[in-house]
Amino acid sequence: MSASMFERYGGFATVSKVVMAFYDKVLDSDVIGDYFEDIDMPALIDHQTKFIAMAMGGPASYTNDTLRQVHAGLEIDTTAFNEAVALLQQTLEEFEVQPEDIGVIIEDVRGRGQYIIGA
Repeated sequence: MSASMFERYGGFATVSKVVMAFYDKVLDSDVIGDYFEDIDMPALIDHQTKFIAMAMGGPASYTNDTLRQVHAGLEIDTTAFNEAVALLQQTLEEFEVQPEDIGVIIEDVRGRGQYIIGA
């Protein structure tokens, strides 16, 4: 049996580094940085690490209902969502994730946009 993308890239140890680097970009973003002003960043990084791990075939899982609930009332629009996706893609590229694997991750995230945008 072949290893999952999650396993091939080093599991939670690597994914957590990717997520921390991603949030460094997010917090510096003029487009979406303000969304995170009063957020418990360690908790958010933990949740996002699990979410990205799930997108990579790892052992975590989030339902679409959960995504809708946690984003409810945040007034995330398409521009903000697209900025976050672009920053995630940039971060994955910096960590030398293979383009086809980036495509799988980004497709998963984009496919869940309807549960995040305007939730």
